[in-house]
Amino acid sequence: MVVKINRLGKSIAAKYAYRYYKEVTIGIDITARDIQDRQIKAGLPWDLAKGFDNTAPIGNFIPLSEAGQIDNIDFSLKINDKVVQQSNTSDLIFGVDKIIEYVSKFYTLKTGDLIFTGTPSGVGKLNKNDNLVAYIGEKAVLDFVIK
Repeated sequence: MVVKINRLGKSIAAKYAYRYYKEVTIGIDITARDIQDRQIKAGLPWDLAKGFDNTAPIGNFIPLSEAGQIDNIDFSLKINDKVVQQSNTSDLIFGVDKIIEYVSKFYTLKTGDLIFTGTPSGVGKLNKNDNLVAYIGEKAVLDFVIK
C-alpha cells in the first residue's frame, strides 16, 4: 500500500496523521536479487539492488472514500493471472498513521510525497513478459509487463 501525502507536515502525531493523506494505491518494491546477492557476498551495501530505473512502479491513486478505512483495505497482486500476494492493511505491523508519525519525526513530509508501507508474504522471482496486476479490493490500480 502506498499513501500520498497531501499537505506539509513535520512531527505529526498519529492521531492527526489522517489529515495528511486522502489517496492510496499499490506500489511494487522490486529488488534485483542477483545484484543484492553479489553485494551481500562482497560485504557491500546492496542499495544498488533497489535503486535501478523503474524499480518502484506505482498504480493509479484512488480516494480513501473509494478504497475504504485505511486500517481495513484489502489489496492483492496477480502475476500472469495467479494471485501471489494478498493482504489487508490491518495486517501491517505498524499502521499508516504510526508510520507517518515515525517518519515525520525525521523528515518534513511534503505534498506529493509517497510512503510505501510494507510488503506482504509472497515475494518471488519475476521473469521477462510476466504481467503484474495490483488491486485495491476488486479494482485494478496497476497493470504492467516486465521487459
